[in-house]
Amino acid sequence: MKATVYNGNQSFTVIEKEIDAPKSGEVRIKVAYSGVCGTDVHIYHGMMDKRVSIPQTIGHEMSGVIDKVGPDVEGFTEGEKVVVRPLDDRLVKPSDKGFNHICENLKFIGIDSPGSMQQYWNVPAFVLHKLRPETDLKLAALIEPLSVAVHDVRMSGLVAGETAVVLGGGPIGLLVALVAKEAGANVIISEVNETRIQMAGEFGLKAVNPTKIDLVQYVREQTEGRLADVVFEVAGVQPALDVMTELAGIRGRIVMVAIHGQKKPVDLFKFFWKELKLIGARVYEKEDYEKAIALITANELPFEKMITDVQPLSNIQQVFENIDKNPEGLKVLMDCQL
Repeated sequence: MKATVYNGNQSFTVIEKEIDAPKSGEVRIKVAYSGVCGTDVHIYHGMMDKRVSIPQTIGHEMSGVIDKVGPDVEGFTEGEKVVVRPLDDRLVKPSDKGFNHICENLKFIGIDSPGSMQQYWNVPAFVLHKLRPETDLKLAALIEPLSVAVHDVRMSGLVAGETAVVLGGGPIGLLVALVAKEAGANVIISEVNETRIQMAGEFGLKAVNPTKIDLVQYVREQTEGRLADVVFEVAGVQPALDVMTELAGIRGRIVMVAIHGQKKPVDLFKFFWKELKLIGARVYEKEDYEKAIALITANELPFEKMITDVQPLSNIQQVFENIDKNPEGLKVLMDCQL
């Protein structure tokens, strides 16, 4: 079978290897599609070389079909469509308080262990979620990032009629906006890239450029002065941190979606003055995956617009190079059988 290998130094190779039999408690998946995540791009740039065991097959956004069920696995059969929730929580401890998805010794499959950018992939059965037979496997490859958005919105406590401002209109920002809109919120996206602003409009979302307008004043006008009930910080840049406390109205909630690897200044006075809440949101839980699966299955939102390119697995080096050249794209899928 074909498998891709990250070798470090912005280099991938495609190799031929034997198809391994699944071990006890494992299932072998014939991978249909594997999406390229922002984390995968960080790996490509060498930003996670201390964590990733080089050489490594990466990838965690995927869809596929069960090819073989290993010993001691119940509830799954060959031919079923599935996705993987790539969280290995087998080292959970009582001190993790039952929050297995963020347990101290969590291993992220596709980063800390081999991932989905290969034709066949063996994974523990407990990470699988079943799909309906009619599910489009291309759209199903969006379930993992969509689950992130579902978790973010759930953690925010957003309810219908509230105003949500999403700072950052990339793939996760757009998915957060779609989920928030589906929940009945009035959604405004702040994005500096004009191409992505146009894309947001194609999704039926309202997006504005904060370098061309006064974003706080715009939100104030849109809300009769109440400002935002929820602000999702997805951009991961200092200007977003600066404006998020300005955008949040009295007792507003700010959800930290972006990953900030270093300490950043934040206006804590605004938290005191307006009784704001800052909420961390990391990955997802089982219920978020099931909600994302339901949204993909219903296919009432324009998820197909998220997929801007599909490439054969054998083109992996070119795919990552092209992403660097064209950062305006949304989601690239690898066809793992080509």
